[in-house]
Amino acid sequence: MTKRGKQASRKAAARKYGFLEMPMNQYYVFNGDADGLCALHQLRLADSAPASLITGVKRDIKLLDRVEASAGDRITVLDISLDSNRKGLMRLLEKGVIIEYFDHHHAGEIPQHPHLTSHIDLSADVCTSLLVDLHLQGKFHLWAITAAFGDNLIQKARQLAHSVGLTAMESEQLAHLGEYLNYNGYGDSLTDLHFHPADLYEEIKPYASPFDFIAESPAFSELARGYADDMSRADSLQPLASDDHCAAYLLPDEPWARRVSGVFANKLANGSPNRAHAVITLNHAGNYTVSVRASLANPQGADVLCLQFDTGGGRKAAAGINHLPVGSLDQFVISLQQHFRG
Repeated sequence: MTKRGKQASRKAAARKYGFLEMPMNQYYVFNGDADGLCALHQLRLADSAPASLITGVKRDIKLLDRVEASAGDRITVLDISLDSNRKGLMRLLEKGVIIEYFDHHHAGEIPQHPHLTSHIDLSADVCTSLLVDLHLQGKFHLWAITAAFGDNLIQKARQLAHSVGLTAMESEQLAHLGEYLNYNGYGDSLTDLHFHPADLYEEIKPYASPFDFIAESPAFSELARGYADDMSRADSLQPLASDDHCAAYLLPDEPWARRVSGVFANKLANGSPNRAHAVITLNHAGNYTVSVRASLANPQGADVLCLQFDTGGGRKAAAGINHLPVGSLDQFVISLQQHFRG
């Protein structure tokens, strides 16, 4: 459809829903991890019009339930599962809200609706920031590479870094930044985090280049120190269960353990690329939160495993369970071993 045709279609929809003379509100709803932050930052560098931000800890993914928008308002959704947000999505669409959706997690059936534009790709070597990068034709490519590193798409990120002529040192800098941004998103509640994700975005916002953020921002230094402290504790842990195909680690009930759960899972995956890994932490509800990484040698099946349990989901290479009952821990470990041994 031509640009003029799209404008006419929007005006027709506006007349239908009665919002032609009403002011439009803009919302960005995004995952609080590296991928969500970098996807948001790319889009906001391209369009800095006033907007409301809605986010939370990485596991807080049913974010569309929080949005109270009206007909004609616009929502951009970044890096949260459509299937997990289906109820909120349909509620908003039927109110006449215009929604653009970027994601790479389990989506289920994608609704066909005139107010929904979806950019969803479940491929194992794709993250939301790379989808945004494609949409923006590479305008802020270095932030997409940063997100790929943060989402543990290491090989893909290195290929992209090489393709734009980054040195090994520059590539390593973006890898560290991606890890730190991702690390900040993990926690059972916002009090576990070093920065609220919306506040961390405000720290990133002034920087068109991630290298300038690394060089100048106190937030980068604070995240680097926190990451080093927490990972030094995690490195002393022994597995709860381990074999040639997978390993499971049960972390203590401490804020540092909840913060480090995702990046520790990534480190384990990178250190033993032929094994799958699960990192398990106790949450404030008295259940376990589980991060699962498929082996890098065969990055498939993490989502299938986690979807066997209530509150489970994710993508092929990396998935999780938000609330695993304490009494189901043994069942989960057995399922982990059977799933990846097969």
